[in-house]
Amino acid sequence: MEISDFLFPKYKVAYIHSTANMQEALDMLEKTQYTAIPVINEEGKYVGTLSEGDLLWKMKNTSGLGFRNLDIVKVFEIKRRIHNESVSIKAHFDDMLHLAADQNFVPVVDDNQIFIGIIRRKDIIEYYTRNITD
Repeated sequence: MEISDFLFPKYKVAYIHSTANMQEALDMLEKTQYTAIPVINEEGKYVGTLSEGDLLWKMKNTSGLGFRNLDIVKVFEIKRRIHNESVSIKAHFDDMLHLAADQNFVPVVDDNQIFIGIIRRKDIIEYYTRNITD
């Protein structure tokens, strides 16, 4: 089995650019109903995962920051508390499974570290549930 068998491609993934502002990130999370999304930089490389909690902590710890001025803070300025490790599309399947045990999704990158999609833990569980034989 290959990592690519489980790839949820980038064009289907909700993600945010590191240069986007906090309001855009909040809107994306609200629209998708996700609690965390991948962050990519201007070169298309995966740089981390942004969570709802990260946004709340930034608001709490930034004097004068509120819902009316979230556009002044860029995503790259927000400390991220979740670090979803990425995996190469060419990595061993077991390496991806190891990461998926601790992450809701595993970001997947190509040979140049460009973000190409994610592996969702729920898809792995569904696959194994369908294929378990006694």
